[in-house]
Amino acid sequence: MLLWVFFLVTLALSSGSHGSPPSQPLRMPRYADAIFTNSYRKVLGQLSARKLLQDIMSRQQGERNQEQGAKVRLGRQVDSMWADQKQVALENILVTLLQEHSLIKHQELRDLTKYSPGEMQAAAG
Repeated sequence: MLLWVFFLVTLALSSGSHGSPPSQPLRMPRYADAIFTNSYRKVLGQLSARKLLQDIMSRQQGERNQEQGAKVRLGRQVDSMWADQKQVALENILVTLLQEHSLIKHQELRDLTKYSPGEMQAAAG
């Protein structure tokens, strides 16, 4: 800011001599403007580059989160299917065991009905 004040004062003092061609003092504010403009452009460029990088990184992070979420959901679905298959297999085993148990009981009852009470005591003894 002090630099601007100096340039303005210099410009005001040099404007008093109308006959002389514009020299160093008029070039200085233009040069300062150019430096400021270039610096400002660089800062704006850096800011926009950072913003762009942040946007890209946040998109990538969002995609990673979506991928991880999809993997978790798929894993849960696979686990659920596996658990269902296990349950079906266990149910089939239980049904088979119950049927065998039932067949054995029926066979035993048939065998018991073949014998008379006296034969049963003799067979047991």
